[in-house]
Amino acid sequence: MAAFRAFLVLVVVVVGAYTAVTITNHGINLFPDFFGDMAEMGWPGQFNLDFMFFLAFSALWVSWRHEFSGAGLTLGVGAFLLGAPYLATYLLIQSFRAKGDVRVLLLGEGRAAV
Repeated sequence: MAAFRAFLVLVVVVVGAYTAVTITNHGINLFPDFFGDMAEMGWPGQFNLDFMFFLAFSALWVSWRHEFSGAGLTLGVGAFLLGAPYLATYLLIQSFRAKGDVRVLLLGEGRAAV
């Protein structure tokens, strides 16, 4: 679990730093570029579409883990919109709440108890 947690911290730091440089150089409005690449039907757009579905999987899992409660849906929206640093932070926090129990981490406390 320690190696996994270290990896999560690394993801937050690396993607956070890269994002800060990108915002400094290109501004914060990524949506025109993101969806513009998709509209062009090239490889950058294909990658963005593929990535967007990974974000959707992440959002669905987080929402499901919280049994689609209001908090779970809110956390799911965060997972969809904020990507890997958000999910890494979420997993880091949940790994401590689960006391390192991977079953609880993946399924949530209620489902893991069954």
